[in-house]
Amino acid sequence: MQLNNDEIRSILPHRYPFLLVDRIVDMEPGEYARGIKCVSANEMQFLGHFPQKSVMPGVLILEALAQTGACAILSLPEYQGKIAVFGGVKKCRFRRVVVPGDVLEMSCEITGKKGPVGFGKAVARVDGEIAVDAEISFAISDAEQPER
Repeated sequence: MQLNNDEIRSILPHRYPFLLVDRIVDMEPGEYARGIKCVSANEMQFLGHFPQKSVMPGVLILEALAQTGACAILSLPEYQGKIAVFGGVKKCRFRRVVVPGDVLEMSCEITGKKGPVGFGKAVARVDGEIAVDAEISFAISDAEQPER
Protein backbone atom coordinates (compact mmCIF):
# COMPACT_ATOMS: atom_id res chain seq x y z
CA MET A 1 0.00 0.00 0.00
CA GLN A 2 1.23 3.52 -0.80
CA LEU A 3 0.10 6.94 0.44
CA ASN A 4 0.47 10.34 -1.19
CA ASN A 5 0.73 13.56 0.84
CA ASP A 6 -3.04 14.14 0.95
CA GLU A 7 -3.61 10.61 2.25
CA ILE A 8 -0.88 11.05 4.90
CA ARG A 9 -2.56 14.27 6.07
CA SER A 10 -5.85 12.38 6.44
CA ILE A 11 -4.11 10.05 8.94
CA LEU A 12 -1.66 12.34 10.78
CA PRO A 13 -2.62 15.58 12.54
CA HIS A 14 0.69 17.27 11.60
CA ARG A 15 0.80 20.22 9.20
CA TYR A 16 3.45 22.57 7.83
CA PRO A 17 6.11 23.05 9.05
CA PHE A 18 5.90 19.88 11.11
CA LEU A 19 4.62 17.26 8.66
CA LEU A 20 7.90 15.46 7.94
CA VAL A 21 6.80 12.60 5.67
CA ASP A 22 6.33 13.40 2.00
CA ARG A 23 5.16 9.99 0.83
CA ILE A 24 4.64 6.44 2.09
CA VAL A 25 6.12 4.13 -0.54
CA ASP A 26 5.15 0.83 1.12
CA MET A 27 2.99 -0.02 4.10
CA GLU A 28 1.17 -2.85 5.80
CA PRO A 29 -1.25 -1.27 8.31
CA GLY A 30 -0.34 -2.23 11.87
CA GLU A 31 2.90 -3.86 10.76
CA TYR A 32 5.32 -1.42 9.07
CA ALA A 33 5.66 1.64 6.89
CA ARG A 34 8.39 2.90 4.58
CA GLY A 35 8.38 6.56 3.68
CA ILE A 36 10.48 9.31 2.20
CA LYS A 37 11.25 12.89 3.05
CA CYS A 38 12.91 15.09 0.46
CA VAL A 39 15.11 17.41 2.50
CA SER A 40 15.01 20.97 1.13
CA ALA A 41 17.16 24.02 1.89
CA ASN A 42 13.89 26.00 2.11
CA GLU A 43 12.86 24.35 5.41
CA MET A 44 12.61 26.55 8.50
CA GLN A 45 15.13 24.64 10.63
CA PHE A 46 17.96 25.49 8.27
CA LEU A 47 17.70 29.18 9.13
CA GLY A 48 19.45 28.43 12.40
CA HIS A 49 20.80 24.85 12.23
CA PHE A 50 23.38 25.85 11.12
CA PRO A 51 23.49 29.00 8.96
CA GLN A 52 27.05 28.26 7.80
CA LYS A 53 26.40 24.54 7.09
CA SER A 54 22.85 23.24 6.99
CA VAL A 55 22.32 20.01 8.95
CA MET A 56 18.90 18.47 9.61
CA PRO A 57 18.46 18.25 13.40
CA GLY A 58 18.52 14.69 14.71
CA VAL A 59 15.34 15.24 16.70
CA LEU A 60 13.50 16.09 13.47
CA ILE A 61 14.80 12.90 11.85
CA LEU A 62 13.44 10.98 14.86
CA GLU A 63 10.12 12.81 14.51
CA ALA A 64 9.99 11.91 10.79
CA LEU A 65 10.60 8.27 11.70
CA ALA A 66 7.87 8.42 14.34
CA GLN A 67 5.44 9.94 11.82
CA THR A 68 6.28 7.11 9.41
CA GLY A 69 5.44 4.55 12.11
CA ALA A 70 2.32 6.49 13.07
CA CYS A 71 1.04 6.11 9.50
CA ALA A 72 1.29 2.32 9.91
CA ILE A 73 -0.47 2.10 13.27
CA LEU A 74 -3.08 4.83 12.72
CA SER A 75 -4.12 3.24 9.41
CA LEU A 76 -5.82 0.46 11.35
CA PRO A 77 -9.60 1.00 11.45
CA GLU A 78 -9.71 0.93 15.27
CA TYR A 79 -7.28 3.88 15.47
CA GLN A 80 -8.82 6.22 12.89
CA GLY A 81 -9.08 9.74 14.28
CA LYS A 82 -6.58 9.03 17.07
CA ILE A 83 -3.04 10.35 17.49
CA ALA A 84 0.19 8.59 18.41
CA VAL A 85 2.42 10.57 20.77
CA PHE A 86 6.06 9.83 21.59
CA GLY A 87 6.57 7.65 24.63
CA GLY A 88 10.33 7.23 24.42
CA VAL A 89 13.45 6.59 22.40
CA LYS A 90 16.04 3.88 23.15
CA LYS A 91 19.26 2.72 21.54
CA CYS A 92 19.35 5.75 19.24
CA ARG A 93 22.44 6.24 17.10
CA PHE A 94 23.14 9.12 14.74
CA ARG A 95 25.52 7.74 12.12
CA ARG A 96 25.61 10.37 9.36
CA VAL A 97 24.49 13.94 8.83
CA VAL A 98 21.46 14.71 6.68
CA VAL A 99 21.69 17.85 4.56
CA PRO A 100 19.51 19.68 2.02
CA GLY A 101 19.27 17.70 -1.21
CA ASP A 102 19.23 14.34 0.59
CA VAL A 103 16.30 11.98 0.25
CA LEU A 104 15.63 10.47 3.65
CA GLU A 105 14.40 6.87 3.25
CA MET A 106 12.60 5.92 6.47
CA SER A 107 11.24 2.66 7.77
CA CYS A 108 9.43 1.81 10.98
CA GLU A 109 8.47 -1.73 11.90
CA ILE A 110 5.88 -2.08 14.65
CA THR A 111 7.51 -4.64 16.97
CA GLY A 112 4.90 -4.86 19.71
CA LYS A 113 1.85 -3.38 21.35
CA LYS A 114 0.50 -3.54 24.89
CA GLY A 115 -2.82 -1.77 25.31
CA PRO A 116 -2.50 1.80 23.99
CA VAL A 117 1.33 1.63 24.03
CA GLY A 118 3.28 0.50 20.99
CA PHE A 119 6.90 -0.12 20.09
CA GLY A 120 8.80 0.18 16.83
CA LYS A 121 12.20 -0.28 15.27
CA ALA A 122 13.03 2.72 13.10
CA VAL A 123 15.80 3.32 10.57
CA ALA A 124 16.53 6.34 8.35
CA ARG A 125 18.89 6.02 5.39
CA VAL A 126 20.37 8.31 2.77
CA ASP A 127 21.64 6.64 -0.41
CA GLY A 128 21.44 3.27 1.37
CA GLU A 129 23.66 4.44 4.25
CA ILE A 130 22.14 4.43 7.74
CA ALA A 131 21.76 7.96 9.10
CA VAL A 132 19.77 7.13 12.27
CA ASP A 133 18.49 3.98 13.92
CA ALA A 134 16.45 3.75 17.11
CA GLU A 135 13.79 1.92 19.05
CA ILE A 136 10.76 4.13 19.66
CA SER A 137 7.67 3.83 21.79
CA PHE A 138 4.38 5.67 21.49
CA ALA A 139 1.00 6.00 23.12
CA ILE A 140 -2.23 6.11 21.14
CA SER A 141 -4.79 8.61 22.41
CA ASP A 142 -7.85 10.52 21.29
CA ALA A 143 -7.02 13.52 19.11
CA GLU A 144 -9.39 15.76 21.06
CA GLN A 145 -7.92 14.97 24.50
CA PRO A 146 -4.29 13.80 24.33
CA GLU A 147 -2.95 12.13 27.46
CA ARG A 148 -0.41 14.19 29.36
